[in-house]
Amino acid sequence: MLFDRLDGHEQVVVGSDPATGLRCIIALHSTVLGPALGGTRCHPYGSDEEALDDVLRLSRAMTYKAACAGMDLGGGKAVIIGDPDRVKSEGLLRAYGRVVDSLAGRYITAGDIGTTPADLAVVRRETRHVTGLPPVEGGSGDSGVPTALGLFLGLRVTVERALGNNDLAGVHVVVQGLGKVGGRLVDHLLEAGARVTVADVDDAAVARFAGRDRVEVVAPDQVLQVEADVLSPNALGGLLTEDNAASLRVRAVCGGANNQLASDATDEALAAAGVLYAPDYVVNAGGIIGVGDELEPGGHDPERVASRTARIGPTLAAIYDEAEAAGVTPVTAAETVAERRIEQVAGLRRFRLPGER
Repeated sequence: MLFDRLDGHEQVVVGSDPATGLRCIIALHSTVLGPALGGTRCHPYGSDEEALDDVLRLSRAMTYKAACAGMDLGGGKAVIIGDPDRVKSEGLLRAYGRVVDSLAGRYITAGDIGTTPADLAVVRRETRHVTGLPPVEGGSGDSGVPTALGLFLGLRVTVERALGNNDLAGVHVVVQGLGKVGGRLVDHLLEAGARVTVADVDDAAVARFAGRDRVEVVAPDQVLQVEADVLSPNALGGLLTEDNAASLRVRAVCGGANNQLASDATDEALAAAGVLYAPDYVVNAGGIIGVGDELEPGGHDPERVASRTARIGPTLAAIYDEAEAAGVTPVTAAETVAERRIEQVAGLRRFRLPGER
C-alpha cells in the first residue's frame, strides 16, 4: 500500500529535528536526466498525509517540467511543514540544509511558496546543493522573474490557439494570486494592452493594482465565476476540479501555479467543456530554467536564462500541435513529450563513462 502511494518515485526522505522544530519531506521522482531539482515549500499543512500528497504531486510535475524544458535535470520537491512566519529560524533552515546534504547531490533545492532567496542562503551554509540564492551570493535571485516571463509567453500562445488572436490588446484575463509570479504577469499583460481582473487573499497585493486602468478587482471566491477570455491561476494548486470545469466562463486556462488540476480527470473535464488548458509545468518552467542556470560552468547568466525561457512559447505551441494531431489533451501530449525525452536519454546509460557505475 505504501509503495503504491509513492507512485513510481525513486526515493522519499522524511527529516525531523525536535530541537529546531523541523519536519520536512523530500521526494525524488526521477534522476534519469540528472539530479532532481525542485524548490522547498514551507506551508502549514493540515496533516502529514496532506503534506506527503502535495510533495509527491509536485515532484512528479518537476520531472516533466525539466524534461519539457530540455534541461538535464530530474524532478524533486521538498516541503517543510509549518507556518513560514512562525517556524522559520536559522536553526531550522540549517537543520534542513543537513537533510538536503545527506542526499549527496541527488537532490538540489531552490525556493518555493514560503521560502525566499535569503532563506536559501542560510540553507547554503550546510550544503552546496542549493540554487535560487540572492545575487550577492552569486545566485539568480527571485525565480518569479523568469517564471512570470515564461508564463506570459505561454499565455500569448494559448490566446492565439483558443481565440485565434495573436494580439493581447483587449483580451480579458482573470489573474488569481498576485504574488511574485501573478503580480508580474499582470504587469506584462497591462503593458501588452490586456484587460485584467485580479483577486488575492492579501489586501496589500490587491491594493497595488486597484484603481489602475483596465484593472478590475473581485473577491478570491469569485474568480471562477468571472466571464473572460483566460483564467490564470497563480496561487496554491487544486483550484480546478471535475465539478467546476464545466461552469468556467473562459476559453482557456494558463497559470503559473503548480498542480492546478485537482485530479487527472479534471484535464478531460476541461476539454469536454471546450476550455483549452496549458499544462502548468510547461508554462511555469521559467523558474527552474533560472535557478538551474546557476549550475552551469561560470555561474548564472541572465541573457542565457532569457534565451532559454523564450523557448517556452514554441515548446507549448508544439505540444498543442501534437495534442491536436493525436486527438488528446495538451496534458497528455506534454507527458508524452517528456516521457519520450526521458526514455531517449535513459538509453545513453549503456555508454559507460570513466568512473560511472
